[in-house]
Amino acid sequence: MRLGLNLGYWGAGNDKDNMILAREADSMCYSVVWAAEAYGSDVPTVLAYVAAQTTRIDVGAAIMQIPARTPAMSAMTAATLDSLSGGRFRMGLGVSGPQVSEGWHGVRFDKPLGRTREYVDIVRLALARQRVRYDGEHYVLPLPDGPGKALTLTVHPNREDIPIYLAAVGPKNLELAGEIADGWLAIFFSPEHSTEQLDAIQAGRVRGRRTSDFDVVPTVPICISDDLQAAADLIRPYCALYVGGMGSREKNFYNAQARRMGFDEAATVIQDHYLDRDYAAAAAAVPFEFVDSTALIGPVDRIAEGMTAYADAGVTTMTVAVHHGSLEQRLATLRGAVDALEMSGRG
Repeated sequence: MRLGLNLGYWGAGNDKDNMILAREADSMCYSVVWAAEAYGSDVPTVLAYVAAQTTRIDVGAAIMQIPARTPAMSAMTAATLDSLSGGRFRMGLGVSGPQVSEGWHGVRFDKPLGRTREYVDIVRLALARQRVRYDGEHYVLPLPDGPGKALTLTVHPNREDIPIYLAAVGPKNLELAGEIADGWLAIFFSPEHSTEQLDAIQAGRVRGRRTSDFDVVPTVPICISDDLQAAADLIRPYCALYVGGMGSREKNFYNAQARRMGFDEAATVIQDHYLDRDYAAAAAAVPFEFVDSTALIGPVDRIAEGMTAYADAGVTTMTVAVHHGSLEQRLATLRGAVDALEMSGRG
């Protein structure tokens, strides 16, 4: 199992610290640093900046939003970043959610599975520098009733086969990730609740034609502390944001995931508080068991035990989210994660 670092969203007030963390991860055994986007900072700009200040570590999009860009634009961006970084780019894609897709990008959130399949098809076609012709339900290139012509990408990426990851939560989306992608970007991954998710991935792998190794990549909050409850309290607001606030009452993928994990009652309470804007109550309603199941908390030896469980469950790249404490504490956590992985014997 390899280690990765998730910087989260740029512009949260600790950007200089994040660059220090990225450079430190580059000097250690971390394999990839990821950045995210929602409706603030964009991923490609951040990753270009990170790539310019590092030398070895891969730079990954977690994720580039499908409704934000045409597939051809994403292929152009991937080729450019891969060229600029010397072949270090990993392309994570996701459909986002209805609120962002329709409210921010003005793109209907309909048939996300079919749209994702076609999107990845076109991205791969373009990156292989083939003439892009596509006749799908969601994308038709060139348009049949105008002057457009089938074009070929003019940039030569370092690699024709840039790895593509899908962010997936629901069972059907997990199958699709297994079928068409090179890896899965997971959130709230719990080793003890992962069997059905990984079975769905495997079902897709059986149907798909991708022969490369599949990378299972959860983002895992980490807090090294002797006080388990205090560590959990630092992570609860993050859990509440997603389970309670990332979506509407009718459609929230993370809330549904918490319910599938057996936290049905807590998911309702968290969402009720969050949508009422009582964020403190929403965070307080996150069960310790949910945090402990989906994060790494405790002293280094306990973190090592958790890493063993993740590796045994099938995780191949553990991406840690180090969002708590001063810069010095966060750097110490980065180093502690390396120590824990070595202690676990799964690195």
